Amino acid sequence: MKGKSKTLVFFALIALSLVFVILWQLFLSDNINFYITSVSVLILSMLPFFFSFEIKKVDSKEITLVATLTALAFVSRAAFYLIPQVKPIAAVVIVSAVCLGAERGYIIGALSMFVSNFIFSQGIWTPFQMVALGLIGFFAGIIFKKLPANRYLLALYGFVFATFLYGLIVDISTIFMTLGDNINLSGVLSIYAAGMTFNLIFGATTAVFLFLFGEGFIRKIKRVDTKYNIVHS
Repeated sequence: MKGKSKTLVFFALIALSLVFVILWQLFLSDNINFYITSVSVLILSMLPFFFSFEIKKVDSKEITLVATLTALAFVSRAAFYLIPQVKPIAAVVIVSAVCLGAERGYIIGALSMFVSNFIFSQGIWTPFQMVALGLIGFFAGIIFKKLPANRYLLALYGFVFATFLYGLIVDISTIFMTLGDNINLSGVLSIYAAGMTFNLIFGATTAVFLFLFGEGFIRKIKRVDTKYNIVHS
């Protein structure tokens, strides 16, 4: 599985993960624990990565790099525990995706959100956050494969996607929790409006970190990749 076909399969599994999360919340949330849902999302998301073991040799260096960047994303969120929404986790996921590609970017985003929620608290919002942050990494890997990853484009991407894509997906969990079976347009719009301030802060934080540190971080990751010849596709 190579190139566009691999990306399409990965994207299809991401879409399936999101559909699964929504259906779980609509019909099964009283019967299935959110930990099971979160792990299911991770498994679906990582299937193409597992398939690559059968197609090409994935060595320990690649796994270690992905794990290290996941841990760094986790730490970047935990370090700002006391400041609501001021979290550079999305910035770390974006630069990781720029260097390692869309698929690895999604895995780092989804896994780091799942692990860091053991500090920030797990809940029905966790699977939505995993998919949302994973998609930020996934699209970064695709977009910056074609565009130069300079500080201006990185900051613009970070602001737009962290504010709107992340907010759009994560606020779905708030809609379910708040409105329950009484979902209506006015209620949905009011929830998105109420959450916009928090989403803007998250987007602005992501943009600032990318503008200040994004290019330098990318150079360091690529230097490690080049030195040890870790990522081949």
